[in-house]
Amino acid sequence: MKTNHIILIFVSVVVLAAIAYTLTSAEDPETYIENIEAERERQFKFIRYNIESPLTEEQKRNFKELTFYPIDPAYKVKARIIPKEDKKVREVPLTDGSKERYIEHAYAEFELGGKTNRLLLLQAMDEVDKRNFFLAFADETSSRETYGGGRYINARQDGKNSITIDFNLAYNPYCAYNPDYACPIPPRENILDIAIEAGEKNYKE
Repeated sequence: MKTNHIILIFVSVVVLAAIAYTLTSAEDPETYIENIEAERERQFKFIRYNIESPLTEEQKRNFKELTFYPIDPAYKVKARIIPKEDKKVREVPLTDGSKERYIEHAYAEFELGGKTNRLLLLQAMDEVDKRNFFLAFADETSSRETYGGGRYINARQDGKNSITIDFNLAYNPYCAYNPDYACPIPPRENILDIAIEAGEKNYKE
């Protein structure tokens, strides 16, 4: 079974896209939508054509599109960073039963769905840029309209004590397309009791 939870090339491309996106975060609504659409098109092309795609060759032949919620700027939130005093190393379970180590860096606290929500920001052990974080979450859409194992966001700190989380950029882990991959399971802190109707929906062959 493949144990690489996210192909490094894919992560690099997503992180670079997130950086470019953050630098243009003050764009007007029309530009914002265009940027999200461009990112979704890039994601589709990667899954459909890239040699590192999680799809098998047979899946690629039948693959027509990725499914997303309509773009909604309300799901782009500015979160307060609440540092963890004791930045422990957490062994995050993967879908194949193995574990991968991440640093518990901080909490991101934000308002959405009429309430205050909090998500744990994890950081890869070998992350060079300490402004980059890995966010795995599940919500009330999980196992219904979105992948049951949760979705991911590559978030980047853009203020001294703040970080922008755009759920329109939420994407599926590789195991949503191919069960031969092992993917990190969202920590219990990141299971939201609201519906995040934004980002990528469940993959259907």
